[in-house]
Amino acid sequence: MTKKSSDTEKYLSLLAQQYPNIASAKSEIVNLSAIRNLPKGTEYFFSDIHGEYEAFLNLLRSASGTIRAKIYMLFSETMTEGEQEELAHLIYFPEEILKVSLLENQYNEEWQRLTIYRIVKLCKELSSKYTRSKVRKKLPPEYSYAIDELLNVDTSDRDKKSYYTQIIRSIIEADAGKNFIHELCILSQRLAVDRLHIIGDIFDRGPRADIIMNELLDFPEVDIQWGNHDISWMGAACGNVALIANVVRIAVSYNNFDILEDGYGINLRPLSMFASKAYKDDPCEYFYPKELDANMFDNVDTQLAAKMHKAIAIIQFKLEGQILKRHPEYHMDDRNILEHIHYEEGTVELEGKTYKLRDNLFPTIDPKNPLELQEGEKELLITLVASFRHSEMLHRHVEFLYNKGSMYLCCNSNLLYHGCIPMNEDGSFTKVKIHKKELSGRELLDAIQQVVKNAYYSSGRNNQKDVDFMWYLWCGKNSPIYGKSKMSAFEGYFIGNNESRKEIYNPYYTLSQQEEYCEKILQEFGLSPEHSHIINGHVPVKLKNGESPVKANGKLYVIDGGISKAYRTQTGIAGYTLIYNSHHLALAEHTISLEDTKGVGNKQVKISPVMKVTETMARRVLVGDTDMGEVITEKIKDLKKLVKAYEDGVL
Repeated sequence: MTKKSSDTEKYLSLLAQQYPNIASAKSEIVNLSAIRNLPKGTEYFFSDIHGEYEAFLNLLRSASGTIRAKIYMLFSETMTEGEQEELAHLIYFPEEILKVSLLENQYNEEWQRLTIYRIVKLCKELSSKYTRSKVRKKLPPEYSYAIDELLNVDTSDRDKKSYYTQIIRSIIEADAGKNFIHELCILSQRLAVDRLHIIGDIFDRGPRADIIMNELLDFPEVDIQWGNHDISWMGAACGNVALIANVVRIAVSYNNFDILEDGYGINLRPLSMFASKAYKDDPCEYFYPKELDANMFDNVDTQLAAKMHKAIAIIQFKLEGQILKRHPEYHMDDRNILEHIHYEEGTVELEGKTYKLRDNLFPTIDPKNPLELQEGEKELLITLVASFRHSEMLHRHVEFLYNKGSMYLCCNSNLLYHGCIPMNEDGSFTKVKIHKKELSGRELLDAIQQVVKNAYYSSGRNNQKDVDFMWYLWCGKNSPIYGKSKMSAFEGYFIGNNESRKEIYNPYYTLSQQEEYCEKILQEFGLSPEHSHIINGHVPVKLKNGESPVKANGKLYVIDGGISKAYRTQTGIAGYTLIYNSHHLALAEHTISLEDTKGVGNKQVKISPVMKVTETMARRVLVGDTDMGEVITEKIKDLKKLVKAYEDGVL
């Protein structure tokens, strides 16, 4: 007997433990074959959320307007426009709306009965493309039997209709109506979005990325392609002190104190005390934070915030310079800016040019040794490192990013990544040195992914190299998740000159707009160029300037559309959702408006996307056409072998 046949027999013996006879094996073949012929589930793609939890939660829970459209389809003849809006808003935010309904005495038996009926009807429509077993997996355990019965009762039969009515009556009489409605609303959300793809940059700029992470933790099917802002937080959790300073600096610069102190329990009092003392005579006029959002828990005086901002920025520049001293192989000595300042003249030399500094107050820098930390800075870093190390919520979120995240993902003929595949001007893939090996294309991203994992999970001699490399991924010239010539934070603070701040994009961003280079990238990742797409974010699409998110004759989708308030004036919209269902690919362009109501927090969010179908499938895409379909097909083959083994008496 050959080794191959021996392995096959062992595998079939193991499979036989699950399917112990011909009947059970054949039954599973029938079940799997039926699943292969169902329509594929709907995939939703988001990118560059940047802490905008209110906008993101509304888009996710509304399925980017899909739930509202289904409500209109089902109830336009029996409900007014206002009633439809109220039902949609209840489904998006059941806990909050049910509290309001109870307080305003709307929560009577008739309201409960009608609401349950309507949401069950919606769930029936949303679940029509799934198997009953898949729907059951999404049901809340407490009410799984009752909901399963309601979803599958034939109400055209008089007896069955009476049974249906009795189930709802029993729920209300047991005083379980409120909880039941709440669970139905959550089920509606889960049925509307089968799988969620986050194409990077959950963190920074917006107020509460931690709330977004909590929502993702509870989502059944989600994957994340790391962005450079995610890597920055992951690196901070790994203990990279430059990235700890970086995430604190960005949070302070956007007045996002709540995420640090309330979200992750990071103690900022030592920073405020140090900044007040060290920068007491410094106006810090170029460090006043952007106030796009108000803090609910941690209101900091703007003048103190400016001092904290400058203090942590200088610490970061020192720490970055130390990393660059340790790693000449990064070829980034020009970014060791503190050593390029002429302190007496008040100038700095960058890229062969001399610029006048608009801020020449450096009370914590020794011009003879500009990268040396003062004692107060060292003590401050000790407390910050301890806060990041001991933040249970931060590490829970970071471990989720590791478990669900990757540098890229090939999924259902789509290639997902945040930034770029580094390329040269001639269209060849750039070789980047990763721990003495020069790699490019897919091999480069695979190697980087291993380094990222090692930085968090490994220890020993190479761990510091891996932890340091997390900083390079944040802002390095050839980092696939950054892909620009430099990070010009120093220039923004101390020079303010547009010429000095210019960040040159990797050639990828120009070349990828041509179909032939997209096809080259798709082939590099083992995908057929004929039927595949690249989906990435990182670079905001300026719709108001005539830019399109669909490029390279439909091969490339760039879906960074300005969910972040910091970008909305540039883009002209409030973000994109890419939706891939069994019929088509479509882009939802969002404009999110808040209107005064008696609803949640006296605000009601209207989801009014402009939906544009960008590609219609030649035929309806079935589960059998997807990656999962390939897995099912292989299992059917194995089960057929098992049946033959039973029939031949081998087993």
